[in-house]
Amino acid sequence: MLRASLGVAAIGAVLAGGAEVQTASAEGEVNIYSARHYQTDEQLYNDFEEETGITINRIEAESDVLIQRIQNEGVNTPADVLITVDAGRLWRAEEAGIFASVDSDVLNERLPERMRHPDGRWFGFSQRVRVIYYDASRWDTPPVTTYEGLADPALEGEVCIRSSSNVYNQSLLASLIEHHGEEEAEAWAADVVSNFARAPQGGDTDQIRGVAAGECGVAVANHYYYLRLLEDEPETVENVALVFPNDEDRGVHANVGGAGVIENGPNRDNAVAFLEYLSSDTAQRHFADGNNEFPAVKGVEASELATSLGEFNTDPVNVAVYGKHQAPAQMIFDRVGWR
Repeated sequence: MLRASLGVAAIGAVLAGGAEVQTASAEGEVNIYSARHYQTDEQLYNDFEEETGITINRIEAESDVLIQRIQNEGVNTPADVLITVDAGRLWRAEEAGIFASVDSDVLNERLPERMRHPDGRWFGFSQRVRVIYYDASRWDTPPVTTYEGLADPALEGEVCIRSSSNVYNQSLLASLIEHHGEEEAEAWAADVVSNFARAPQGGDTDQIRGVAAGECGVAVANHYYYLRLLEDEPETVENVALVFPNDEDRGVHANVGGAGVIENGPNRDNAVAFLEYLSSDTAQRHFADGNNEFPAVKGVEASELATSLGEFNTDPVNVAVYGKHQAPAQMIFDRVGWR
């Protein structure tokens, strides 16, 4: 496994929580290929450069484009780190053979086990919770409180949800495969299709808008899309309420924003130092405040908006299984006609 080594001019970045992360020598660079597209991440990169003296060079593009680029560059790739969102995309990068295995005491101590690849191929640094929304003008209490409940015949003609090509839905179905097996997961998917209010269309925000407009009674979308509407268009979601599914049993499906060190990258020590920085209280606050994602590190508070949603229990299964079950999930979607 790859372990960060310290240069002669090693420095310590003190975390807000009191822990100290040793970074690589305060010189050189780290080349980051990022599929994150949030303007607020700029401050995160700036803080790393200021704390370590390491210069960040960054390329931004879609995940699959970056993975293919790294593969094409081969042993000559300048990429040191790949950042992307969803365990499914991290799994695709892992399957492409581009991630090195990292053994870092800092990452092992700071991040919960479910947010770390079992072999250290990648690490999750933020949580993205997939929740259910419903029309509060029609129901005083949630008409469904579990993902499994979306298949209830009582919801016929009520469900708005994205296409099966969406990686968020692929990972959600992968989690159901992990918990129930492929046969039961396929029956669930077929029943959800029967409950569609309309053919899948648009992104997560469009599903929430569908509930707001009365086109559907319930919808599925990641939590931060709702928070954006709540902040920018509160009148739009005035009659939209949400529930954390499966909160009272196994816990809510929470995916990740994560990163891994590139096997052939030229600046490995600096790459590991950057990943360790992402687990610091400072970086965790950037994830929380920038996109209202839930921090991965215990003890770091979510944003005020995210906190307003209330507390919830998280499915403890290691998110790596979401990638493991991606292929059968897509085949199930195809068989049941979830387009």
